[in-house]
Amino acid sequence: MNTLAQPQTIMIDGVPLKDQLAKAERRKQITAFLLVAPLLVFIIFTFVIPIGNMLTRSVDNPRMSELMPDMVESLEEWDGKELPSEAIFEVMFEEINRNIETSTIGRVATHVNYNMAGARSLFLKSKRKFKKISGPPYKEQMIAGDKRWGEVRTWRIIKAVSDPVTAAYFLNAVDRSFDAEGNIIQQPEQKRIYVTLFLRTLWISALVTLLTLILGYPIAYLISTTPPRISNLLIIMVLLPFWTSLLVRTTSWIVLLQTQGVLNDIMVWLGVLSEEGRIQMIYNLNGTLVAMTQILLPFVVLPMYSVMKTIPLSQLRASQSLGANPVITFFKIFWPQSIPGIGAGGLLVFVLSVGYYITPALVGGASGQMISNQIAFHMRSSLNWGLAAALGTILLVGVMALYWLYDRIVGIDNMKLG
Repeated sequence: MNTLAQPQTIMIDGVPLKDQLAKAERRKQITAFLLVAPLLVFIIFTFVIPIGNMLTRSVDNPRMSELMPDMVESLEEWDGKELPSEAIFEVMFEEINRNIETSTIGRVATHVNYNMAGARSLFLKSKRKFKKISGPPYKEQMIAGDKRWGEVRTWRIIKAVSDPVTAAYFLNAVDRSFDAEGNIIQQPEQKRIYVTLFLRTLWISALVTLLTLILGYPIAYLISTTPPRISNLLIIMVLLPFWTSLLVRTTSWIVLLQTQGVLNDIMVWLGVLSEEGRIQMIYNLNGTLVAMTQILLPFVVLPMYSVMKTIPLSQLRASQSLGANPVITFFKIFWPQSIPGIGAGGLLVFVLSVGYYITPALVGGASGQMISNQIAFHMRSSLNWGLAAALGTILLVGVMALYWLYDRIVGIDNMKLG
């Protein structure tokens, strides 16, 4: 059966209505894109590019290729079974001398030292010894200057750290490393610190999140159920810490918690403690937990309050008018509707806790340090940016995995901010 084609509606200017609607929709999409373009550019430059740079640095290993390119090229042909040939020794001699002239030998020594203890002394000692070498044979004279040049293990490690792309940083970040034969081995016991720090970071973050939820829920409930005159004052008190520097708030805990601090003085004055029995409440895990809980408490109160404020109080009154006591009313009516705020506040505090740095650095001591402190150390002091990037990448992946787990168990759609 033949059907008649519907005629197109033609506007007064001769352009079909369908085309004009498509043009208007396209113009609307372009306008919307231009409005969000500044935010998109901001996110790219402050979030996407830095994270991409971190991911690249965690496997990028260009230093040896930049500072000793001829040596890297010559070692590619070496099988690693016996000592390199005289030609490779000569290349190494020339490369070290060139780096001595350009004052970059320290960078080479530091880079190799990340994987071979004592490598820095090897290169700096060779800096002095090589002045006596005027010509071939280089192999015998270099070994005579330092016997470590005569060990196959030294050359294997130098070859391993010369690869432009390496997994060594990630292995180091989980307390593993390559041996001279290229096998993955566990670090010596005195160097196994990063796995412990990762576990401690997760434990502290989870405990701080739990403490803030326990302390913050009654505060949010009180603010959401009191008259505006009182609730506004309570909200100001919750926001008040944001008007004070984080450094000042952290330092105030040092004054309060130290052995000769305010709290110990009060307990000694009351007779609870003796002068010799003062409690060490700072520069340990306890100090980190107390300070972080107080500092992060507003971040859990505000999301919970914003959700609780949307719960109609008429439902609570209706429940009680039907015979339910306040406890049953709370757990049957109020609690289920406040769970999305608990999820939002808890997730926010946990993510902030995982990357916290200033507070553990000031009040944590040895037992209260977190993985962020080691990342900062390698960025500022040891200048091992590759290891810092690897630690940061593992932390990022771990947080994303926990976020995915939260979504699978609870559902991210059930998380609300009001």
